[in-house]
Amino acid sequence: MSRIITSIILFVISALLAECSIRHFLERGYLFNNAYIFAPKTERESMDKKPYYRQSAVVFLLMSAVFIVLGLAAIFESTKLELIEIPLIAGAVIYAVISAVKIEKCQNDAGNKEKTIRQKKRQQKSKKKK
Repeated sequence: MSRIITSIILFVISALLAECSIRHFLERGYLFNNAYIFAPKTERESMDKKPYYRQSAVVFLLMSAVFIVLGLAAIFESTKLELIEIPLIAGAVIYAVISAVKIEKCQNDAGNKEKTIRQKKRQQKSKKKK
C-alpha cells in the first residue's frame, strides 16, 4: 500500500513539473529562474526573458521525467529503473550550467554591440558639430 501512495505522490509531483515546463515553453506565468529572480527590478523590466523561459522549461521537463522514473521504480520495486534517473539528473545539471553560460555570453555580445552603436552615433554627432 505504501508503494502505491509513494508512486502517486511522485506522479503528482511529475505532473506539476510537467505543467510548469509547458507553461514555460509557452512563456506564460511566473519565470522560475535565478537570473530573473535575483536581477534588480529595473533590469528585469528590460531583460529578454525568452532564453530564461526556455532554460527553465527544459530543466522542469527533465525533472518531470526523473519523477516519472522514480514513480515507476516505486511501483515495480526496480533498482534498475532507479539507475535511469542518474543520467537524467546529470543531464539537467549540465544543461542548466551550459545554457546559463551561453545566455550570459549572448547577452554580453548584445551589450557590446549596443555600446559600439552608441559610440558610432556619438562620433557622428561630434563630426556634425565640427
